[in-house]
Amino acid sequence: MDFFDQQEQARRKTSQLILLFTLAIGALIAGAYIIARGLITWIYGTEARVFSYAYVEARTEERSWWGLLWQWDTELFWWVTLGTLSVVIVGSMYKTLQLRAGGAAVALSLGARLLNHSTKDPQERQALNVVEEMAIASGTPTPPVYLLDHEPGINAFAAGYSSDDAVIGITRGSIELLSREELQGVVAHEFSHILNGDMRLNISLMGLVHGILVIGLSGQILLRGSSRTSSGIRVRRHSGKEGLAVMLLGLSLIVLGYTGVFFANLIKAAVSRQREFLADASAIQFTRHPAGLLGALKKIGGHEHGSLVLDPRSQTVSHMYFNQGFSESLGNLFATHPPLIKRIRRIEPRFSGTFPEVMRADPSDTIATLATLEPAAMPTLAQTSQAVGSPPVSSEVPPDPVAEIGHPTAAHLSYARTLLDRLPRKVLDAAHAPYGARALIYALLLHRNSDSRHAQLSRLSSHADVPVYQETLVLAPFVDRLAPAARLPLIDITIPTLSSLSSKQYSLFKTNILALIQADKTTELFEWMLQRVLLRHLEPTFRPVKKPIVQYHSLKPLGEHCSALLSGLAHQGNTSPEQAQSAFERGVRHLNVPGLRLRSYERSSLPVIDYSLDVLAQASPPEKRKILQACTGCILGDKQITVQEAELLRAIADSLGCPMPPLLAGQPAQDTAPLTLFLTCPLTPDAQRSVS
Repeated sequence: MDFFDQQEQARRKTSQLILLFTLAIGALIAGAYIIARGLITWIYGTEARVFSYAYVEARTEERSWWGLLWQWDTELFWWVTLGTLSVVIVGSMYKTLQLRAGGAAVALSLGARLLNHSTKDPQERQALNVVEEMAIASGTPTPPVYLLDHEPGINAFAAGYSSDDAVIGITRGSIELLSREELQGVVAHEFSHILNGDMRLNISLMGLVHGILVIGLSGQILLRGSSRTSSGIRVRRHSGKEGLAVMLLGLSLIVLGYTGVFFANLIKAAVSRQREFLADASAIQFTRHPAGLLGALKKIGGHEHGSLVLDPRSQTVSHMYFNQGFSESLGNLFATHPPLIKRIRRIEPRFSGTFPEVMRADPSDTIATLATLEPAAMPTLAQTSQAVGSPPVSSEVPPDPVAEIGHPTAAHLSYARTLLDRLPRKVLDAAHAPYGARALIYALLLHRNSDSRHAQLSRLSSHADVPVYQETLVLAPFVDRLAPAARLPLIDITIPTLSSLSSKQYSLFKTNILALIQADKTTELFEWMLQRVLLRHLEPTFRPVKKPIVQYHSLKPLGEHCSALLSGLAHQGNTSPEQAQSAFERGVRHLNVPGLRLRSYERSSLPVIDYSLDVLAQASPPEKRKILQACTGCILGDKQITVQEAELLRAIADSLGCPMPPLLAGQPAQDTAPLTLFLTCPLTPDAQRSVS
């Protein structure tokens, strides 16, 4: 399963979906025209045009009613087409605008509650912990978690346009009835939908279905209006017929609208079903623990509520759920998921079909699990030198990081769990609090040089909120001792917290970030990466930002931008012109674009790379694969990689919308201390007190 192929398929399926709905709307227009023509013929018995009643002719002996019904009326057809398209387009646009906030809008529309890391509920904390592990392992920002408090069934969903605005929704039944491994299997399934591009397709379905549904709603409005007043057509002789005609028109529109929804649901079910098997397979590959996903599916079969979601609003998002969210009918015609037993037998072919009795999980077991995070299953420090980010120096060529994009493995999950377990509690708690998250980012930007650091702190003391500045001073000793490999995951953890800031708070936060970076009049590589990753994910939350759309299906028009990006990478990782040229040439081999030349250091600076990445983000998924393979070849040509180079590669992948899991194997860190210890020297007494 290839991330880039899946993204391209999802993009094509969206186009196919629009085509299918266009055909459905065409059928609706044809039906609406026949209804309108029939009603007018029935009322007037003539070929009169809809809005030209001055030209109404009396019925003649020569023309039969059926002959008049099938008489083509071009003007009527265009008015019907205009009216139908207007209703569908306005309805779809209205729903799409409602959903422009991404997954959060979907979750809130279902009455879900945002979970906060300050919660004392051990089951809620466990759900947050599982989602955070999955996000770090897959290289995505941690998605907010929403709880459907009043849903006893076992279900979950992922919603959003991309990993940038994704959320995970979980029912109360899931966190109360599933073990940690089972919950992990469910969440891994939902992360597969995030990484495979299914969510954008799902939201497109919601918008289009609503547009067709509005036709039926229009019919209901007409039907109610006709009971109170006449149609408004002032032809006394036919006023009785005309009032009845409005009622018939309303009924016809209701039938038309729900006929359209019938076919829309068929399309929705067909699109969803075939991708559930893929998500199951991806979840097992991710966790390497089939029993987790299998146990969750079996508990759904044995639970009295199954996976049912009781809220009637859930029908609109039925295709997003982990399992069928409503009672099936019409022989599973509208089922958005494959049959439960079929999914189970894909994993356990000899499954008898007998489901176990479902017992409520003991909260004390959850507390014990959270306290230990299964230490027996976790690698030791010696075993996790790769998993935590500091593998020993090796001459082996690292595995292809591009092949792992969108397909994290159990090793990445182990890395994430170990990372979270070894981070200082003070730092992790700060990442989950609005004041602390801002202070943590400020602390990450503080220079080691005393003069520059003094200038930065002076800036914060006068411009940052007082509690944030004070928290920065407390966190600074901890952050100074963090291993470089922990920085990028920490940034991803803070993103959902920072997204909850007010516009005024965010504006001040952004201004302070830029000021801290420019305190020494230069921009270091890490500073650029932090600014790039953080602001790319936060900006759309606080102001309208045009999302990149695919405009380039070939790299040939993008040669200058490819040259700028690879030149910048070549100069960043090599000191001599010869080494830079060699690295550049290794990268260019993957592009098959003629005429690429190594630029000078000045012409491939970080601002130039910034602009080039914005343009390259508009390339199609297959072309993005080539770009990242070229970047990887440029960086890994010397068969070793530093932590800074690994961060840079992941930041570039993030800029292109391709979440890259942490690089785990064969990456010697030449310029850092061992990264298995996140605190490399003793804390001061004040800092020790802060930990407690």
